[in-house]
Amino acid sequence: MNQTSPAIPRSLFVYSIFYGGMVCIAGVLGVKQVALGPLAVEAGIFGFLLLVVMGSAVTELHGRAAGDLLVRIGFVPLIVSALLIQLVLRLPADPGMYPPAIEAFPIVVGQSARMMIAGLISYGTSQTLNVFIFSKLRQGTGKLLWLRGMIASIVSQVVDTVLFISISFYGERPILGLMEGQMLAKVVLSIVLVPFLITFFVWFGRKLDGASASS
Repeated sequence: MNQTSPAIPRSLFVYSIFYGGMVCIAGVLGVKQVALGPLAVEAGIFGFLLLVVMGSAVTELHGRAAGDLLVRIGFVPLIVSALLIQLVLRLPADPGMYPPAIEAFPIVVGQSARMMIAGLISYGTSQTLNVFIFSKLRQGTGKLLWLRGMIASIVSQVVDTVLFISISFYGERPILGLMEGQMLAKVVLSIVLVPFLITFFVWFGRKLDGASASS
């Protein structure tokens, strides 16, 4: 009995699910500030770096149109999770809930409307820019995957920082120092982590698609 091919490549299916999860968790992780040696950075950068890598890996494997679509679809879990958080915050807490958790929950997941808008704008702009830059570099040379991914990540993460901090905090606090620290941390992490991550995910994606084709 012949089996029909899957509607979409296996790697695109797997990475789309992974991407949607990272869109949601990155904002939650961002509540914590972590110290990486002399650098201080909000922990959400690790989730956002994986989003950048996923966008570039999907673009490498399936083309720019697929990368752009991945970014646009990412708005769905991002917006739905934000709306659900606001709903849950407005619902009364169970009287038997652990008291410190009642106080901590709004701090951990709550965001102002201004920050939510900043997150949507910075996500859409930076992730689309990442796919665009990676795709343009890919046209110039199909080689140096690690370098193309690193360059696209650095530029897009700098833009993400400028947009998010400017929209969130302009007029409320000094932002230049905050921007500088975040940019430096993101550039360093992009240089250190992205070459290895994108090489792995492109390799693994090809393995997934190869296994799908042979099954």
